[in-house]
Amino acid sequence: MKKDIFTILFCLFSLSVMARHTLIVAPTGKDSNEGSLKRPLQSVSAALEKAKTLDDSEVEILFREGTYYLPTTIRIEAVDFEGKKLVLSSYSGESVVFSGGKRLSLDWEKTDAGYWRTPVNESEIDQLFLNGKKCVLARYPNYKEGEYLNGTSADALSSTKIASWSNPEGGFIHALHQGRWGSMHFLITGKRDTVLTYEGGHQMNRPSPMHPQYRFVENIFEELDAPGEWFFDKQQKILYYYPFPEDDMKKAVFETASLTHILELRGTPEHLLKDVTIQGIRFEHTLRTLMEPYERLMRSDWAIYRGAALFMENTENCLVSECEFTNLGGNALFVSRYNRNNRIEHNHIHHIGASAICLVGDTEAVRLNLTDYDNRVSYDQVDRVPGPRNAFYPRQCIVEDNLIHHIGEEEKQVAGVQIQLAAQIQVSHNTIYRVPRAAINIGDGAFGGHLIEYNDAFETVLETGDHGAFNSWGRDRFWAPDYSLMAQQTSQEPELILLDALYTTVLRNNRFRCDHGWDIDLDDGSSNYHIYNNICLNGGIKLREGFFRRVENNVVINNSLHPHVWFEKSGDVVRRNVFMKTYAPIMVNGWGESVDYNCFLTKEDLAAVQKNGTDEHSVFGVLNFVASDQGDYTLPSDCVAFQIGFENVPTQGFGVYSPELKALAEQPVFPELLPVQ
Repeated sequence: MKKDIFTILFCLFSLSVMARHTLIVAPTGKDSNEGSLKRPLQSVSAALEKAKTLDDSEVEILFREGTYYLPTTIRIEAVDFEGKKLVLSSYSGESVVFSGGKRLSLDWEKTDAGYWRTPVNESEIDQLFLNGKKCVLARYPNYKEGEYLNGTSADALSSTKIASWSNPEGGFIHALHQGRWGSMHFLITGKRDTVLTYEGGHQMNRPSPMHPQYRFVENIFEELDAPGEWFFDKQQKILYYYPFPEDDMKKAVFETASLTHILELRGTPEHLLKDVTIQGIRFEHTLRTLMEPYERLMRSDWAIYRGAALFMENTENCLVSECEFTNLGGNALFVSRYNRNNRIEHNHIHHIGASAICLVGDTEAVRLNLTDYDNRVSYDQVDRVPGPRNAFYPRQCIVEDNLIHHIGEEEKQVAGVQIQLAAQIQVSHNTIYRVPRAAINIGDGAFGGHLIEYNDAFETVLETGDHGAFNSWGRDRFWAPDYSLMAQQTSQEPELILLDALYTTVLRNNRFRCDHGWDIDLDDGSSNYHIYNNICLNGGIKLREGFFRRVENNVVINNSLHPHVWFEKSGDVVRRNVFMKTYAPIMVNGWGESVDYNCFLTKEDLAAVQKNGTDEHSVFGVLNFVASDQGDYTLPSDCVAFQIGFENVPTQGFGVYSPELKALAEQPVFPELLPVQ
């Protein structure tokens, strides 16, 4: 009997092994080969075509070291791989690049003007890379890393400057929003005397005039005047480059981008694409998307290009792991509309044009689809059925252990992780820094249930303002631009509040630092949140116009609570927190269910907040953190904070945990503590 069981198990094991087929691809291979280790295929497309014909239940395509310049976007569709598991991976950890560009063959000639020139057989050049590093498109003012938009000037569009340009058509204008809520981009179509004509500016959901100071122009020949800059004359098909003294133009490798998307995983609502793994591949060289059509996302400030280097739609149980995304013109990864149980983990995303990871549902998934801040319908027309209209939104996906930095190099209304029209997304152990706006942004309350934990976010909101390292909006069905109307209606019908924000979103055990705003910013109606055990290093915690927020057991360094526009019966609870300043209220018509049992730094601070009618049982005292200069905000056992039920917050374990990513990740600057007055 035992022998029969072992025989059966052996047969099952043998069948499982036989059901897997491995194809090998190498730059030195041939597409006429069978795809073995000795006779590899050469192209990604040939490997996928062969994989479609195989009867095996699992196919893995392993890529040998090298750069695979893709002539067209790779598209993996459900109809071709139904019932199969598919793996695209590097072979044994070798360095593999999927490039959406091409390597240029150039014949450089030096000019007396300081730049070099070469004929190029290209119709457009959108981005240029020299020896793997992005070059600067000719611009005014010149590139200055670390400044807003890497250098701006109020006279970028002056009549004097415009008069100096012989033919600015095809150039670009880039500017921050007048309120610095993001950026707008325009294509120059020509000029009349000293006045430009241009089109664009559609990249934000709440447009405005250009910022008068923070603006620059690029792709104009007369501005080719600094080392590292380039210009392409598409009429003459001449490429110009102004070299640094150390550039060896005879040995230099120049590459450009030609694709917007590198890889697409696409199913349909009727045929989902399932069980695809992308592992150990570097994605590089995509076109900028700042002039592509943008989609307005509900009543948040966001409009977005629905696309990325790696795009996923109508998928389930897919994995993107141990990949690198860099030198991209737009978003790195986009999880669009219906997606379930996908994982994005252990990736390195850096030096890209827009957002790193976007999880965004279809605007038709909500029951009140309004896509402008000022839009509203009368409350008697609001659908009272809770939850989504359909299933076309990401749900139960995981974003974990990703190192994200230097994003938003082109666009400024971006995030390390953007969540909108989604449910129950887990964002854990990510390190995010050097971002122009939010590290993590949730664009609306539909449909909540997200878990945001153990993330390390710093050097955020570097080029914009009025925002948070963690930011959210909640302009859901109950919300209206008219506060008094909204207050009246939610008092009469409190069930309106959670029609979209079905599930509680949890922020716990994170470390946040914001440079021009709040560490945690729950804006305009963000509701149904539980915020606890977080360390806020600079900007404090803001709550505006929402309901049912519990803020408990957080350590807020050098700052405090910012209650903005609270309702009389918000249901908010703020307790057992350590604050180092007094509250900063704006239009607070009620102080929620309970604001009490908090710890302050001085007797005067406590007395000041108690004038609000809050904090009857709160305390004050010295905060002798164990090692604040090293980020250890543990309090000793005799601290007064423990009298109000405070518990020490974990001060380690934030951010990425993969050894390779931890070795690369930077650490935040820990602030000097405010002196006790």
